[in-house]
Amino acid sequence: MAGHDELMRRRGELIARSGRLRADWGQQAQALRAPLAMADSARAGAQWLLRNPQWPLGVLAVIVLVRPRRMLGLASTLWWGWSAWRRMRRLFGPLRLR
Repeated sequence: MAGHDELMRRRGELIARSGRLRADWGQQAQALRAPLAMADSARAGAQWLLRNPQWPLGVLAVIVLVRPRRMLGLASTLWWGWSAWRRMRRLFGPLRLR
């Protein structure tokens, strides 16, 4: 029976340790609450835009009609950035996250 008592004591210690670790992790995870909430909001916004593409396209059309010269400059800048990105990817290969 001594072996059984030792196992039960060890089990109790492990359960207590697990409870402490869970509480510590819960406190540490609070720091992630705000960034994760922001990420959820961004994701919800992106999903809304995908479901309602008429609104961003309408805004873009109004901007193009009101300020066509500015939009040409912006389009030129975006084209240059995209081309530079493609050249960098060809030069360095695809980026890998580790």
